[in-house]
Amino acid sequence: MTAGHKITIEQGTERVRVVREGRIVAESSRPLLLRETGCPVRYYLPPRDVRTDALAPSDTTTYCPFKGTASYWSLPDVKDAVWAYPEPNDSVAQIKDHFCFYEVEVEAA
Repeated sequence: MTAGHKITIEQGTERVRVVREGRIVAESSRPLLLRETGCPVRYYLPPRDVRTDALAPSDTTTYCPFKGTASYWSLPDVKDAVWAYPEPNDSVAQIKDHFCFYEVEVEAA
């Protein structure tokens, strides 16, 4: 990590839901909460809590020096709405293969 940049990951207990076009795409009560300097809290959801059949793989990839290379998926109406780190850096290994959505609904635990 660079000076002043910090990432923490903790096991969340709140219920996180992703709804698109009236359909639940993902719902989890065991999200990983990733907090990163300068970024909003991101919820990484286990694969078994995501309707992967609703996702279409994208050719998009991005690189983060702190987390690694992200792969993306699209929803029918939103390109690159979801990402995951298939081979994350060791410092964030817990998020491996967990899905993160730009927009989630969070219910208090």
